[in-house]
Amino acid sequence: MHKTHWMVRLVQIAAVLFVLLGCLMIFIYTPFYSKLIVKSLNYFVPVEVNQLAAQSQKLGALSDDDNYEPGSDLWIARQAYLKLMEQAIQSDEPQDLTLIQARYKALQQLIEEEHEKEKNDSQKDIPKVPLLNPSASEAASSEALAENPAQKMKELLELNSAENKGLMTQYTEFLKTHEIEQAASEAEPIDDETYLDLAKMKDKTLKQPTAEPYAIVVLGGGLTLDKNDKDIVVNDYTRLRLEKTLDVERANKLPIVLSGVEAPYMQAWLKQYDVDAKLLEDRSMNTCENSRFSSLLLQKKGGAPTVILITDQYHMPRTRRLFALNGIETIPVVAPMPTTLTTWRPSEKNYDHSRRANYELLATLRDVWFGSSDCREVP
Repeated sequence: MHKTHWMVRLVQIAAVLFVLLGCLMIFIYTPFYSKLIVKSLNYFVPVEVNQLAAQSQKLGALSDDDNYEPGSDLWIARQAYLKLMEQAIQSDEPQDLTLIQARYKALQQLIEEEHEKEKNDSQKDIPKVPLLNPSASEAASSEALAENPAQKMKELLELNSAENKGLMTQYTEFLKTHEIEQAASEAEPIDDETYLDLAKMKDKTLKQPTAEPYAIVVLGGGLTLDKNDKDIVVNDYTRLRLEKTLDVERANKLPIVLSGVEAPYMQAWLKQYDVDAKLLEDRSMNTCENSRFSSLLLQKKGGAPTVILITDQYHMPRTRRLFALNGIETIPVVAPMPTTLTTWRPSEKNYDHSRRANYELLATLRDVWFGSSDCREVP
């Protein structure tokens, strides 16, 4: 039997590989490749909710009414105020309510004046430094957070740190004893917002989580320059997700969480259509941080066991998995891509989808096998 020369065999193998590679390239330029990747991701990527992490969302009392940053002086002052108001109502002494409210407004003013003074002093004392070189105080703060971020976040939310407890005691004493003119205390009736907050505080202990969504979470897809090459605006990926958000918001009337450094620009875009998104998570730089920081924000605001998640079809499986690991079940709502797939013929538009599918496939494999090393613990 005649034996084929090894050089001929090598050429034959190279030719077969070349043909297979050519077929793969043609397949990538068809609509079938990206559809196959999406179908595979949706089938194989797990989205079971981590029950331990879900405990942080179990209260299910999400509210976007409170604009104070949890852990801030104004936030702690409000907790002290609501606590005293509830005690006054339960003790059948309604005559004290207007006095407590007047003291609370005086306390707010003092805190805001102190913040303004600190801001002005810091602007005078701190020299300007390059944007990419953080100050020593910022570096020290970051180092402290890195020590035990989970514990620090828990203390922040539950008023357990020594500093927060001290402020709570100090503000409570102020609200009990601060001298207020009688005319000032009787000038205005009790704010409706206070009664609503007190009602929510009572409801939080009674409300049970349900499978219904508590919020709409929209992930940013990037920014770009406007036509004038000066102004920064949302890019097409983000714009299409926001357009889908308009439809979902009209149908559900839920609080909207905008996630990503694009969040302020997304908020401005929605305001053009009379939609006010109050919950901004504007620190995340990648999908892992999107899910982690958004879940922390939802936890701060009362908890949201289930949310409607808006992003594109390629991004959706990986994002749902990461939210599930952070204790949140997601209801997927797919936003369109900037380009649409053609029917069967190869085209550049199809390649755009295939390239996006490849990125998400590799990113998902990385997250599952190695985790996201560039994902910060706290914002």
